[in-house]
Amino acid sequence: MSSAEVRDVTLVEAVNMALAWEMAHDENVVLLGEDIATNGGVFRATVGLKERFGFKRVMDTPLAENLIAGTAVGMATQGLKPVAEFQFMGFIYAGMEQIVSHAARMRNRTRGRLHCPIVYRAPFGGGIHAPEHHSESTEALFAHIPGLRVVIPSSPQRAYGLLLAAIRDPDPVVFLEPKRIYRAVTQSVENNGEALPLDTCFTLREGDDVTLITWGACVMETLQAADKLAEQGVSAEVIDVASVSPLDRETLLCSVAKTGRAVIIHEACRNGGVGAEIAASIAEGAFLDLQAPVVRVTGYDTIMPYYRNEMAYLPTVGDIVEAVEQVIAL
Repeated sequence: MSSAEVRDVTLVEAVNMALAWEMAHDENVVLLGEDIATNGGVFRATVGLKERFGFKRVMDTPLAENLIAGTAVGMATQGLKPVAEFQFMGFIYAGMEQIVSHAARMRNRTRGRLHCPIVYRAPFGGGIHAPEHHSESTEALFAHIPGLRVVIPSSPQRAYGLLLAAIRDPDPVVFLEPKRIYRAVTQSVENNGEALPLDTCFTLREGDDVTLITWGACVMETLQAADKLAEQGVSAEVIDVASVSPLDRETLLCSVAKTGRAVIIHEACRNGGVGAEIAASIAEGAFLDLQAPVVRVTGYDTIMPYYRNEMAYLPTVGDIVEAVEQVIAL
């Protein structure tokens, strides 16, 4: 029996737990970002880590995202494993040049001589009544870039295991944390250092009538919708994509082959979203299994509205149930 500590933690506490584990077991892991050391980060994801590991390994940076992203590249090529935090995903764009042009290309540029084991962490998504640039869901921008992994946890257990795997990966990982569920639920997490696999979907609920495909905070509404559908006699399979790039297409196609129907749910805008890539993959790989067209439930092709209207933007349980009723009727 394992003697590892088991704690009931929230998603943000699981992030802290994973960072602490990896820092304690690998002296090359260092953290950098705005206000992450003395203040423990805007959401307190790094609280207590400077006191435990010292200011040389948990570093406050200037308010300069390009500097954060670029410094992490230099650190990674010289043997460190930096975990760089952007306070919000909407602030990450100033660092895009370093992430896209350098971190993602380093292995190819040096023909494998140099690696870039960086984790770029950022809270993302809406639902917390934040101002402009604080509620972005632009994971598709990074999913389009070869050389980057894009990982999105949806529960404390997956946050812990996936973050460990991301830090240990030899290539750069964009690790997006759905902040509206940072403290929404608690789960028992064993602090044993066991990572979860990257590039893998997680089947959260088995079903026979329709496949519900989602990631991030929308997992919460999707599971609630599956409960409501069960009351109507509809058996919904729920899949948490978790790694939106690279996609675990095999799991998705096997599920659709079983159920014959697919509904994709994400809060990012519809145009060019990851949901479109998943729908295209289903059309290519499971077309003859489909009994109805693939349907997407998404945010709108607009800027995320201010807090008075943001809940009207986000997909709801009712939206998901309505979409399923639509595909079941066909």
